[in-house]
Amino acid sequence: MLEVFTDEIIDLYHELRKEKESFQGMGINFEEKAFYDILKAIAHKYDFDYPEDKLIHLAKEVKKVVDDKAKYTEWNQRDDIKAELKVDLIILLADNDYPPITKDEVFKEIFDQAEHFKKYSNL
Repeated sequence: MLEVFTDEIIDLYHELRKEKESFQGMGINFEEKAFYDILKAIAHKYDFDYPEDKLIHLAKEVKKVVDDKAKYTEWNQRDDIKAELKVDLIILLADNDYPPITKDEVFKEIFDQAEHFKKYSNL
């Protein structure tokens, strides 16, 4: 039993290391990779193709928009900042022809990810 546990820990370590290094080869950082993963998952979920290079570019741009709004104290509690973020994201997504579905769900997933990262990056 201990051997199985040890093997699983080693496998998990290798998977985490591979994931950590995955974004470096893409030319993006850890937070951009999180937004990339969301955008890619949505494309997969709704079965539409979106070029890889555009996904990477869009992930970088989403992070810029989120960082711009997250600089305000308690940004995720303020309705005015959340509304600005939503509008900025909708414009960014529309300018990049992403996605061919309702943008509210995309905004919600991106916003949830932004809240998560900003909340735990200050620990």
